[in-house]
Amino acid sequence: MNTTAAARLSSPRAIIEAVDDELAATLRGQLDQVEVRLRDTLRDSQNAFLSQAAAHLIDAGGKRFRPMMVLLGAQFGESRTDKVLDAAVVAELVHVATLYHDDVMDEAPIRHGVVTANTRWSNTVAVLLGDYLLARAADLGASLGDSALRLQVRTLGRLVRGQMAETVGAPPGADPVGHCLRVMSDKSASLIAMAIRLGAMVAGADPDVVSALDRYGELIGMAFQISDDVLDIEAHERDLGKAPGTDLREGIVTLPVLYAIEHDPAIAALVAEPITDDTRRAEVIGILRASPGLRRARQEADLHVQRAKDMLHDLPDIPARAALLALCEFVTGRTT
Repeated sequence: MNTTAAARLSSPRAIIEAVDDELAATLRGQLDQVEVRLRDTLRDSQNAFLSQAAAHLIDAGGKRFRPMMVLLGAQFGESRTDKVLDAAVVAELVHVATLYHDDVMDEAPIRHGVVTANTRWSNTVAVLLGDYLLARAADLGASLGDSALRLQVRTLGRLVRGQMAETVGAPPGADPVGHCLRVMSDKSASLIAMAIRLGAMVAGADPDVVSALDRYGELIGMAFQISDDVLDIEAHERDLGKAPGTDLREGIVTLPVLYAIEHDPAIAALVAEPITDDTRRAEVIGILRASPGLRRARQEADLHVQRAKDMLHDLPDIPARAALLALCEFVTGRTT
């Protein structure tokens, strides 16, 4: 699948549907089972409210990208046991737990088209729900073996480190671009890397294949995040499905903005504080769109994509590898 064809498809799942019919059918069936297991895992016979609230964001839907990466990673192994499905559930539970916590920190009112838990109930409830999902993920992860549980714990450490680094900001004298890339690596890419590595591990893939997939997940995760940050400035509301400039509204200085500042230091003063006024935010977006910062950030994403492709060269030539390659093309060409 070439870049132009991949860019026309609207989601990672659509990419896989277009690559191989048999693989797509297998993943559809497995993802359906993951949906059932997610709700079963969160059901608490002693607390009906906990069961309902914990599944709040699960029920709202989502792309299930991380479970899909688990299942793709498992294609490189021989085992097709329930452990693969459990690994996919673990990845999604950890992801959704971070969303509960993020919504509290960002004071977000809407997530996946529904009212967030912190808005519907309270910040305290939302934090506890995130903690509960992490506890359920750890319990399920323990059944996958020591190596899988250690991977999960290390990833949680990276997620917290990345969020803390973003919250506190770059230390005095540090390179802001380097700081931003480290934040993205820990806060965003680490969970995608965990997902595909976990799938390959529990399926019994060769250790060299597991390592290559881990690196691929890290690189494609970085590329996705950089691409998202560019689109938050570059894309228009009709394409995004929401108003652009979410990061500017929240006071987050992303990679394309940092590159724009390198070109024009005066932009730093414009983004020094959260931009809550719609008119002023639109003006700043216009300035950023005219800056070479967006192009440089796109080039950085393309560099990560090329490195991700390189990690696939020595992997077995199976449909899952073609799907992972197509995901690279999707990131390179995506416009939404």
